[in-house]
Amino acid sequence: MAKGSFSKALIKKAGPVKLLILDVDGVMTDGSIIYDSEGREIKVFNVRDVHGIKMLKRGGVDCALLTARTSQAVKKRAEELEIGLCYQGAIKKLTAYEDILKKTGLAPGETAFIGDDLVDLPVIRRAGFSAAVQDAVREVREAADYVTLNPGGKGAVREVAEIILKIKGKWHEVTERYLK
Repeated sequence: MAKGSFSKALIKKAGPVKLLILDVDGVMTDGSIIYDSEGREIKVFNVRDVHGIKMLKRGGVDCALLTARTSQAVKKRAEELEIGLCYQGAIKKLTAYEDILKKTGLAPGETAFIGDDLVDLPVIRRAGFSAAVQDAVREVREAADYVTLNPGGKGAVREVAEIILKIKGKWHEVTERYLK
């Protein structure tokens, strides 16, 4: 998709984005919570979503994680992806979001957020550009600026990353190494 294939409203909202904030369960994963026989939590992350995050960072857009749950798997994934802003146990996501704004010095219009459930609604409504994964609850899909074609944990993050990069005119720059 070229920049011209996006609506003017989407271009206006996604163009200024400097930080993509991601919910984890239901967005970066399919929402399943799996425990092994030792009681350790296991999460499954989609490699294409992860690559989308890496491409965003190469394109000058940083990422943050904002989740209501707390998990060692999320901490490890944030470390592996070099995501410095990782908010876990954030039941009041809007409070954590406001802290992210304070720490980064960004305005709401420079942030994007992807969510899937009711706890995400306050940030969906506040971020400059908001997306809901395809299998998000109805209220979140209705409040979001964009609803992904892919469900959570199955390429939704990558989809939004590509949209942001294409609208910002960075897609060719971050994919050029693969297309030579």
